[in-house]
Amino acid sequence: MARIVLGIGTSHTPMLNVDPEEWPLFEELDRKRAHLHKDGTRATYGDLLAVAPPSLRAELAPARHAKRHGAATAALGRLQEALKTAELDVVVIVGDDQHEVYHDANMPSVLIYRGDTIANVPNRTTRKTDPDVAWRPDWAKRASARYYEERETRHYPVHAKLARHLTAALIDREFDISSADALPEGEGEGHAFAFVHKRIMDRAAIPVVPVFLNTYYPPNQPSPRRCYKLGQAIRGAVEDYPEELRVGVVASGGLSHFTIDEDLDNEVIRALREKDAEALQSLPRQQLNSGSSEIRNWICAAGALEHLDLEWVHYTPGYRTPAGTGTGLCFGYWA
Repeated sequence: MARIVLGIGTSHTPMLNVDPEEWPLFEELDRKRAHLHKDGTRATYGDLLAVAPPSLRAELAPARHAKRHGAATAALGRLQEALKTAELDVVVIVGDDQHEVYHDANMPSVLIYRGDTIANVPNRTTRKTDPDVAWRPDWAKRASARYYEERETRHYPVHAKLARHLTAALIDREFDISSADALPEGEGEGHAFAFVHKRIMDRAAIPVVPVFLNTYYPPNQPSPRRCYKLGQAIRGAVEDYPEELRVGVVASGGLSHFTIDEDLDNEVIRALREKDAEALQSLPRQQLNSGSSEIRNWICAAGALEHLDLEWVHYTPGYRTPAGTGTGLCFGYWA
């Protein structure tokens, strides 16, 4: 039978696509975007700045940025090495889509991609006609571009047979799974999946099974409990697969952002370490919105990785503005 032998969790913020000297530039974006307080209520950048402790200023020192960036880069290298040494036959990637492939006219809650390949195309976010990104400055477009191929589209292999098996097996386990065998014309994989291909898999041609979770957009975000049970069902379905396969599971995204919540992040990490399934399933849904919604991907992976131990984890709060915005940078692996 197939076996899940490795789990990986990784942040995928564009902060990892730039040098630490550029982290303060993100304030330009954070001043314009909508935010949430740590309790999930709506906030502006000014609201966050008004309640931020003065001590946050010290977190923005260039030396702090450089140290955190260096540690995050080293952590990505460690994850890359763990994946290489695991000698995997297939990688199941659990990630979200942020209006890159799926939009409000058709936003699946859970989708498994079953095409023979999935494309990584030169960066769609540089397209000046795209209203979602046209306002962004050139430096931010360059940061986003680094998720993608520079010049020519690359087609990464997909384990379509396992994808079809997972879809049918999960339906048998009473999950309503959407399915797709292609992406819209001219489009490629979103940043959550592209980051794994480029920064964790180092462009290795290991077949993948992309699992899309709608973490971001109401009204059909899966609950934390549903995400965990989905992970459990994925493990069961993998183990029912009739061929011998060494399978890895990667959770892409998170932890808290764009408002960093160290308490939330530390509770998630504690629960992952201690295999506290109830704590993960009971995380308050109002705290799992905006960027923090990507914690759902880790919850799903944790359900699939119950039989493994979280052997290593690195966390650092990647503050980038005096309002406390940034990303809770987290990297870890199960074996």
